[in-house]
Amino acid sequence: MSKLRLLACLSAVSIALACAGSAPAAATPTATVSPPTTPVAAAPPPASSAPGQIKLVVQRAFGKPPFVIAGSRLVVRGIVVPYVGGQKVKVSLYREGRKVEVRMVSVLAIGNGAGQFHIGYASGSAGTVQARAVHYATPEQAAFAGSSEQVHVASPDLSAGARGPSVRLLQSELNALHFVVPLNGDFDEATGRAVIAFRKMTGLARVSDTNLSVFKRLQEGGGVFHVRYPVDGRHVEADLTRQVLAEIEPGGHVRALYTMSSGKPSTPTVIGRFSVYSKTPGTNSEGMVDSNYFIRGYAIHGYAEVPIYAASHGCLRVPIPNAAAIYGWVQQGTPVDVYNESGGGSHRVNSNAGP
Repeated sequence: MSKLRLLACLSAVSIALACAGSAPAAATPTATVSPPTTPVAAAPPPASSAPGQIKLVVQRAFGKPPFVIAGSRLVVRGIVVPYVGGQKVKVSLYREGRKVEVRMVSVLAIGNGAGQFHIGYASGSAGTVQARAVHYATPEQAAFAGSSEQVHVASPDLSAGARGPSVRLLQSELNALHFVVPLNGDFDEATGRAVIAFRKMTGLARVSDTNLSVFKRLQEGGGVFHVRYPVDGRHVEADLTRQVLAEIEPGGHVRALYTMSSGKPSTPTVIGRFSVYSKTPGTNSEGMVDSNYFIRGYAIHGYAEVPIYAASHGCLRVPIPNAAAIYGWVQQGTPVDVYNESGGGSHRVNSNAGP
């Protein structure tokens, strides 16, 4: 190659290199950065539901245990704490364990942070009615249930041979008043005697069956024996006005009440404070059973005839089925207080007093 051509090639290479050196460098890839944004706030949690409780009370039911008479209206009242506006409660009614009615009732404010509701119900059949209440959850108030309450429904017309829940209720009410009565649900002779004693105490006709008047007296708390001589401690009281005999424990607590028949007007029972001086078990020649003598021939004893009125010869007759229990409780020396509010009886001791 000639020297001239060599120089020309070298010049071309130098120009190419110069151009390459002056060219901009290739761009380096960069990450895309989004503009800053405002964070989205999370939805606020719902306000915490208020916990609550329901207390049920049966109204217009009376007695021990509470009862209503078949066909009469009872009222179930519910107290809700705390009160939250716009809430409802579901009340279910059961009779003998079977659901008979369901109601949704509104809770109304009564002040002091509490609410209440009422429902009425009447059952024409005897048995047990139970009420249950529950509040289902809402956004404003949590779910909660109330206590259940029950009430007995009684058929008032009962007589010998009847049996079932109404008889059991009758016996329970009489027993709570200390009348001596079985708790077997059968209207037997013993139940009839207790009914007669109750009727005597409440001024009703002295028969052994029951009716609406008897059950109303029970609801009203009638038939309570008021001890006249509590200072006598463990003693017997014979109320000649009402023709009942009472065993009294120390402190003036009634232990047992029995129907009795005292001395008729021609042979009245002596009135006063005495004490048992002699006891004779079994039946004597005059038909006196398990006798407890408190002065001369006057005694508390069983007898075959115990009318609903005063009919004895001065003694205090009690039904023979009750005589053994009374004999076992009365001790020698037990005080016996005999009185008559209506002014009958006698303060003179008759030497010929008898059964």
